[in-house]
Amino acid sequence: MFGPLYVAGGRIGLCSAFAIAILAASTAGNQTMAADDGAVSDIPDFQIGKDMAWREIGDEFLPPPNGPGPITNDPQHPFRSNGAQRLGQTPTYHIGDVTNPILQPWAAEQMRKDNEAVLAGAVAYRPNERCMPGGVPEFVLIARISPFYFFQTQREVIVLNQNGPEIRHIFLNVPHSKNVKPSWYGESVGHYENSDTLVVDTIGISTKSFVDNFRTPHTDRLHVVERFKLSADRKSLEDFITVEDPGAFTTPWSAIQRFDLEVRPLKESPCAENNATFFNYDVVPMPHADRPDF
Repeated sequence: MFGPLYVAGGRIGLCSAFAIAILAASTAGNQTMAADDGAVSDIPDFQIGKDMAWREIGDEFLPPPNGPGPITNDPQHPFRSNGAQRLGQTPTYHIGDVTNPILQPWAAEQMRKDNEAVLAGAVAYRPNERCMPGGVPEFVLIARISPFYFFQTQREVIVLNQNGPEIRHIFLNVPHSKNVKPSWYGESVGHYENSDTLVVDTIGISTKSFVDNFRTPHTDRLHVVERFKLSADRKSLEDFITVEDPGAFTTPWSAIQRFDLEVRPLKESPCAENNATFFNYDVVPMPHADRPDF
């Protein structure tokens, strides 16, 4: 229910995803929506309007104003995106700073070994490039190439990234399930706060996912709270993220991701299976199933 579906030949979901999106858009209001009890309340409008989308400003979490922050890039191995080629530089992968005190020893050691492999020439695992879901909170780091679209109804907020597509469900004004089955995006429940903020609480996130683009691991105790807040002019969006996982981190920590509004019509952009390897590199294979799982 909370993750993508797979069939032979790739991930299904283009028809399903866009049907969901269209249904959600047709039933949602703009900034005023009727509550279940018939009352009318003001809510933040993340849909904004037709052909409007949210693109992330960067593909790394920003530090909070104060307190422990996220993993950042190892200063000895600066990150250079594909755009570095225009400057005659070679692009690099993200190499996380394993000296960050938020990491439990086992997590730091796992990242250290991964960093060494990548620096030795291995291809770093990046889920979106392999048609794999990113998890939470890593989900908000995949909107640099393909932006987010929000679809709001009375009982649910759907966040869609057309590259894949990747779909995240946030169920409104309900508690978490008694027994949450782990999934790629976990179980997200939320509520609106004031007229500009959506608060999202997520648990049950698969340990197959990573926390960020530095391949930071986590345990099944990961608990993420996000606060999506619209700017006063409704042209920018901030996600303030708080992460707790005593199994992987020594302390709760926070991070920020920001988005800008842009005109971007929603299109089909399937992420399908391809060769298991390419350029003779050892890479994580695409997901595959011999028959549908439904």
